[in-house]
Amino acid sequence: MEWIVLLQLGLPLCLCKILADQTATKSSSFLNSTMADQNQKYPQFRGQPRLPKFATPKRYDLKLNPDLSACKFTGSVQISVDVVSDTKFLVLNAAELSISSNSVKFASANKVLEAVEVELFAEDEIAVMEFKESLPIGVGVLTMEFEGALNDNMKGFYRSTYELNGEKKNMAVTQFEPVDARWCFPCWDEPACRATFKITLDVPSDLVALSNMPITEEKQNGNLKTIYFQESPIMSTYLVAVVVGMFDYVEDNTPEGINVRVYCQVGKSSQGKFALGVAVKTLGLYKEYFDVPYSLPKLDMIAIPDFAPGAMENYGLVTYRETDLLYDENHSAAANKQMVVTAITHELAHQWFGNLVTMEWWTHLWLNEGFATWISYLAADSLFPDWKVWTQFLVECSEGLQLDGLAESHPIEVDINHASEVGEIFDAISYQKGASVIQMLQSYLGPESFQRGLASYIKKYAYSNAKTEDLWSVLQEESGEPVNKLMNSWTKQIGYPVVSVKLNGQSLEFEQSRFLFTGSHGDGQWVVPITLCSGSYDARKSFLLETKSKTLDVKDLLGVSVPSGHHWIKVNVEQTGFYRVKYDEGLSAGLRNAIERKYLSTCDRSGILDDYYSLSMSCEQSLTSLLALMSAYREEPEYTVLSNLITVASTVAKIVADASPELVGDVKLFFINLFQNSAERLGWDPKPGESHLDSMLRGELLKALASFGHEATLDEANKRFRIFLEDRNTTVLPPDLRSAVYVAVILGVNKSNKSGYDSLLRIYRETDLSQEKTRILGSLGSCRDPEIVQEFLDFLLSSEVRSQDVLVGVSVSRESRETAWNWLKANWDDLTKTYGSGFLIAHIISAIVSPFSSYEKAAEVEEFFSSRMMPNIARTVKQGIERIHINAAWVKSIQNDKDLPRAVKELAYSKY
Repeated sequence: MEWIVLLQLGLPLCLCKILADQTATKSSSFLNSTMADQNQKYPQFRGQPRLPKFATPKRYDLKLNPDLSACKFTGSVQISVDVVSDTKFLVLNAAELSISSNSVKFASANKVLEAVEVELFAEDEIAVMEFKESLPIGVGVLTMEFEGALNDNMKGFYRSTYELNGEKKNMAVTQFEPVDARWCFPCWDEPACRATFKITLDVPSDLVALSNMPITEEKQNGNLKTIYFQESPIMSTYLVAVVVGMFDYVEDNTPEGINVRVYCQVGKSSQGKFALGVAVKTLGLYKEYFDVPYSLPKLDMIAIPDFAPGAMENYGLVTYRETDLLYDENHSAAANKQMVVTAITHELAHQWFGNLVTMEWWTHLWLNEGFATWISYLAADSLFPDWKVWTQFLVECSEGLQLDGLAESHPIEVDINHASEVGEIFDAISYQKGASVIQMLQSYLGPESFQRGLASYIKKYAYSNAKTEDLWSVLQEESGEPVNKLMNSWTKQIGYPVVSVKLNGQSLEFEQSRFLFTGSHGDGQWVVPITLCSGSYDARKSFLLETKSKTLDVKDLLGVSVPSGHHWIKVNVEQTGFYRVKYDEGLSAGLRNAIERKYLSTCDRSGILDDYYSLSMSCEQSLTSLLALMSAYREEPEYTVLSNLITVASTVAKIVADASPELVGDVKLFFINLFQNSAERLGWDPKPGESHLDSMLRGELLKALASFGHEATLDEANKRFRIFLEDRNTTVLPPDLRSAVYVAVILGVNKSNKSGYDSLLRIYRETDLSQEKTRILGSLGSCRDPEIVQEFLDFLLSSEVRSQDVLVGVSVSRESRETAWNWLKANWDDLTKTYGSGFLIAHIISAIVSPFSSYEKAAEVEEFFSSRMMPNIARTVKQGIERIHINAAWVKSIQNDKDLPRAVKELAYSKY
């Protein structure tokens, strides 16, 4: 311990030196969490959702020494602690660490106290440090030494592997969100416990070492060097970051002089240039939008080969998967380019909304993630207006609606009672529903008022913590609108409404009830911002539906009477509201006609389809009526609508195969007819100067046609694949086509003809581009031969596949669902060992379990997990079982739909 740190706190010089001397000799008495007496000791601190409040950290002086060869690390920390009430205990978080019990000391202005006991409790992930007398009130310094393993679980302080000149090497990486800083050093690992961080690293002299702040000094010591980083602003532990390895980088500066770098594996620096340009521009956009400059002197972004989340917003050192940061002009698809942009704009938004202003507790996670998701579209739209990303925002809204339509959903603001529960709320409620209600509020308040309110919020709560109510209060004060009243019904209660709309003469009748995919109507009432227009977007009106039902005169509402015939009324204009709309038959007919005649906007055409699809799944409308609506899109030109149509068609084909296999051929023929014209318009080869959206659409259309068995598409795909095998630089298979072609190839594979499978594996092994590897992994599971899929699933667990990429491959063909389920059961122990308490295991469960459609399978899944339940998967398992029940009910509804066979036949063979 450096005694100068204690001197700065006002401790007498002699006491500082004595304490430094006492801790200079490293103790060999390390206490591991597995060695602690786990009986009834310290019951007052066990099983608590949060740490006790009698002491809070103010500053960490943290030193880490990672050993990349032995895959372990040692460290020491001096924590300036403010003791605010009488206690002889200090309780902080620690997990999978060994703490030198003899090194634990607390120094105040006039004394040094040694811990008489140090106990680590693995289940609670806490360290309890007891001293022989009460600690002095005020600021003192807690010091200790510790050691741990550089694990391979992609959490805490872990190791990632890469190759350099053909040699496999390790890098050391941190991933602390949500609650894994405790895996690296003992700390108060809660968002509200903000402090400053002074970080020092001892690393091999030939390696690059990065942290949140710039380097202030380096000292060489033989083959090692000590790197000192500038002290950080006040921040939460989950934002601390350290990376050590061999890297290249590209750099640029903002007009304000902020140095921005993109780090990546050696030899890949050219792939970081696109991200660098996006980052520099995005910092400028957010500076203007928030009216607050970026708060650190540098911004580093780094691509990590093994990384569990897509990206992580660590203050000043943002970490990404390679697929989300690197872009190769020759081998990355248009969809990859867009993913890089939205990942960067999302993470950099956090530098203000999350890092500068931080949620008080995980209950308010959505403030971070929902807002960053929403504003990432605002930034992307500003940077690339021709991408029309706001029309694609409907995908975010739809994902939120899908999850929140389950009885086993949760409110946006959800109580967290244990650290192990936090991972499960990094889901479509916190991200997509959160973003959608922000979009709804911005639409209600108006863009200018909303922006002014956000800027005021950032300024008011900078360098501190905030709750949801704090944001509402600022926006309400800025706008003069009842924001609290409006938004509490959306963040504090589960679910969302379906608004039923009926035209009765010249009266419009509105009624709200909770939408559930089970078909039942749950409890709940919302303050719903209704928007509507009739016959034209010029006649747009809005009102708040604050009661269960409301009847309004059409002429009073819209200023015109509704004429007879196919006049249309659209509710939830541009889909800015987070709710579904169910129209009566007359209004539905008018909307179908408006879709065919292209009277409606892109967002509204896509939104109507999404609502109909969900109402069919919940058995509130027949599949026959959904298919009739889908036929109205036969000349649809827009990417967003067609992409949604493909998603719906793919799901419908699978559920029909479960319900009425004899209809599958005609259903697929209908879908081929639906998409063939659009595919022929685009053709196979990109056109000079074509739009970004056409580049993405071509691949999606061809993949859909291949999946539905379109022979011409399958033949052309296989032809181009054979050329590609002979010449990887050929222009016949550009990146935007590869996913579609790979799926077409694997659909022709079976146990007696494995050449396509073997060829794809060969490409996988030869490429070093992460995006190409994930394209292949995402395609191989489409094989319809369960034996091949079994082989592929086993391959996913081999050393050739990075752990985070397993999720890409577990979504398999309908014919192989049972194979994947058996694979999950057989490998459960290995999967839980690898993914443990992380969120990836929950996603794997959902991908494998949710597609089933029988009550018997639901019972089997429930039985299997009954003896294997863990807090981090409990909600996911319940949601998966509920989805199986929903699918089973949908199957039964389809089987009882007497009009369906005739309708399918007519749609399949009608000439457009």
